[in-house]
Amino acid sequence: MARKLIQACMCLLLALLIVPPTEPALSQPVRKPNVLFIVADDLRNELGCYGSPIAKTPNLDRLARRGMRFDAAYCQYPVCNPSRSSLLTGLRPDTTRILDNSTNFRTTIPDVVTLPQLFRQNGYRATSFGKIFHRGLTMEDLRTDMDDKPSWDEVRYFQTTPLGFKGEGRNLTEGKLAWCNWRAAEGTDEDQPDGQIAREAIKVLEQHAKDTQPFFLAVGFHKPHDPFIAPKKYFDLYPPESLKLWQAPKGTLADPAVALPGGAFREAFAKFTDKERREFMRAYLAGVSFTDAQVGKVVDALERLKLADNTIIVFFGDHGYHLGERGWWNKSTLFELSARAPLMVYAPQMKAKGKATARLVEFIDMYPTLAELAGLKTTNKLEGRSFVPLLDNPQLKWKEAAFTQVQRGKLAGYSVRTERWRYTEWDEGRQGAELYDHQTDPNEYRNLASDPKYKITVEQLKTLLRKKS
Repeated sequence: MARKLIQACMCLLLALLIVPPTEPALSQPVRKPNVLFIVADDLRNELGCYGSPIAKTPNLDRLARRGMRFDAAYCQYPVCNPSRSSLLTGLRPDTTRILDNSTNFRTTIPDVVTLPQLFRQNGYRATSFGKIFHRGLTMEDLRTDMDDKPSWDEVRYFQTTPLGFKGEGRNLTEGKLAWCNWRAAEGTDEDQPDGQIAREAIKVLEQHAKDTQPFFLAVGFHKPHDPFIAPKKYFDLYPPESLKLWQAPKGTLADPAVALPGGAFREAFAKFTDKERREFMRAYLAGVSFTDAQVGKVVDALERLKLADNTIIVFFGDHGYHLGERGWWNKSTLFELSARAPLMVYAPQMKAKGKATARLVEFIDMYPTLAELAGLKTTNKLEGRSFVPLLDNPQLKWKEAAFTQVQRGKLAGYSVRTERWRYTEWDEGRQGAELYDHQTDPNEYRNLASDPKYKITVEQLKTLLRKKS
């Protein structure tokens, strides 16, 4: 009996040695992370989570608490098409050679692999809703020639319904410019393109909750870009009398002539009354809150469908904006308000959830960051740097500088931002230079470029500006 028991035990031991137990973890394929890529048009850092005392943005504030808020994120060109062409290729504007709103980047860099194209090549379903690559001035100007078929499996655009065009509103230039249109619209969110984008994005998420293919879902909201059309309820959040207008502080020095664009826009803005300034500000803020509500719907659906634990979320504005500062009501400057924009990132594996970082990042850094988070090998020679380490430690020593540029016709302006300084040159300094100390002058009102006390600082920043790296 004992001998049979010993023989049975030896047979069992031998079987275990010959056929090792299956490891369940090895039998399950590793899931690729999804990407929810959200961009707002012309959105400056006018959000509650960025310290705005007036903007009502509960959903974006919640997203900032969930992931990481970047307090020093800079676009490479403060105009829609150049900025988007740059960040979606990971290349600086001097490399893309896209410096206007009309040129398709495929005409200058035809073989480049875009960010969504990289994900598509690696088995992702890439979907674009709304404005991701640049479109026309309005949602009705679709500019299908700007589509980039290699980047997407599906591209869809949306338009305002007839009801969505009704409501109180006007053109603040009495029709002299197509710009400066606002309307407190009748109808619901879904009578506007951005409401339709949110609705259809949720449908895509519901479909993906049923299958296994990873997704790169790009959601491009049009607001708060002009025309400033949003449902009336978002205008009602901002009574005109509650809005404080900008006033130049004492001691403000004159800017170089080219620091602000000129022409018809400058002339129209100069004629604004205080009533019109408040109308403009109110309409812009209504668009901000409208966008916030749409983002909230999409992120809520992601959570409801239990996709959030395996989805990277990126939210950003394509560049900043002026709301009357220096008498300007637009973008296309090299001041902080135009070059800086909001950026929030959530990644399931990040360690510093709910934190903020003051480290400098550039929009061209998003491409290598998302590729690294998804474990994808890039094929382009990218000019950005992955900031994945900051998602674990927001205090790490990081980039020395961020670079932004803009054109005034054939005249080029270049700006370098360090954690303390902003230095800007126009036509390599021949048309003016600017130096601002953000420790003492965060609103950039005192130009120190010609002060002999800062000669060494200017020379150091000149050298850094030439490097652009």
